[in-house]
Amino acid sequence: MIAKPGVDARDTPLRQAATELEAAFLTEMLKSAGLGKSRESMGGGAGEDQYASLLVRAQAEQIAKTGGIGLAESLYNALKESRHDG
Repeated sequence: MIAKPGVDARDTPLRQAATELEAAFLTEMLKSAGLGKSRESMGGGAGEDQYASLLVRAQAEQIAKTGGIGLAESLYNALKESRHDG
């Protein structure tokens, strides 16, 4: 990956980690909200449940990549600050 001018190349892994953490958080929130639950009638059984969880994860990753809820940015700033303090 090519670093942008004025951007520390060491920050890229921090940003990726923060985005992945936000995606994991969003996955759990979407599951808690009922997204991906099997329908009562004509459900697909265990297979549907497995694919539904993959779909929820993919949706959470897209939400996080497109700005999410701001959690990734907060995590990134905290990680970056702690790296410079240590």
